[in-house]
Amino acid sequence: RHVKKTYWALVKGIPNPAQGRIDVALIKAHSEEGDRMRASKPGEEEDEKAAVTQYAVLDKAEGLAWVSLKPLTGRQHQLRAHMNHIGTAIVGDNKYGGDLDLVAGIENRLHLHARRIQFPHPRAGEVDVTAPLPEHIAQSFSKLDFDAGRFDGS
Repeated sequence: RHVKKTYWALVKGIPNPAQGRIDVALIKAHSEEGDRMRASKPGEEEDEKAAVTQYAVLDKAEGLAWVSLKPLTGRQHQLRAHMNHIGTAIVGDNKYGGDLDLVAGIENRLHLHARRIQFPHPRAGEVDVTAPLPEHIAQSFSKLDFDAGRFDGS
């Protein structure tokens, strides 16, 4: 409960509103292409898992948005399923449609990055770790003129 996680993602489309909370229970959907998570439907309450994600658009260009994602729960594929649910699949996500119709020059790899984790140290202080961007995401940010250094610590 005391762990704070921040992810960065490049998504197709611009979330509207620019920041918000996605509180959509998820359920595992089985298919020939593999399992996916999707929003539960009426009558599936017994099998659904509560899932909540906070998001904020940090920048946008060429019909893509750089978003900060903060999961308040920890479900399988939660961030991927939630972004797809609001119509902005993560770029390169082959399970949720983010690998289709990519912007030229953007590599077809999952653009989801565990940017930062914070939690209380058991003896004193706080552990706060920030991870550098993977090369393919850094290249995409460069192409789109996104300045990752502008939000260091977010």
